[in-house]
Amino acid sequence: MDQEILANLKAKMQKAMHVLQEDLATIRTGRATPAIVENVVIVAYEGTTHLKVKEMATITTEGPRMIIIAPFDPTIIKDLERGINSANLGLMAVVDGNIIRISIPSLTAERREEYIKLADSKIEGGRVMIRQIRHEYMNDLKRKLEAKDISADDKDRTSKQIQTITDELISEIEVLKHQKEKDLTQM
Repeated sequence: MDQEILANLKAKMQKAMHVLQEDLATIRTGRATPAIVENVVIVAYEGTTHLKVKEMATITTEGPRMIIIAPFDPTIIKDLERGINSANLGLMAVVDGNIIRISIPSLTAERREEYIKLADSKIEGGRVMIRQIRHEYMNDLKRKLEAKDISADDKDRTSKQIQTITDELISEIEVLKHQKEKDLTQM
């Protein structure tokens, strides 16, 4: 039973880590990456359809400062351009034939500091998600002990394993934090 509980715990915590990683990927680092624009919702086909950029086009990078978007349907290129420009990303999409080019400007020192603070708040949110999952499982163990479904020794052993897994994931979050800060401070 312990292994099943721990497997479920790990799966939930890994899902939380994945959410955190995707969230951090949306913070611009001054380097071109498809994650900056892939989840922008575009109103296409005369307002009848709402799709994310990644559902409408291929997103690639060209060098460290250029994102290239090639729509699957060339008739929606203007919709893509309009949607990206109005998405409040601080980027300017420019149509170049059948593709859209987005040049990524260098970050100012003030903007870097803002993004570091934003990354810190997202990191703290990730820590909170992991701790909430731990809390949920610890309470579940406590209920099982009170219902005499498990012994005190089983509860203690499983609690220690849950804490070990939690500590490992919190240290992974710290690694993510340092990597994001490093990316943001590089010129």
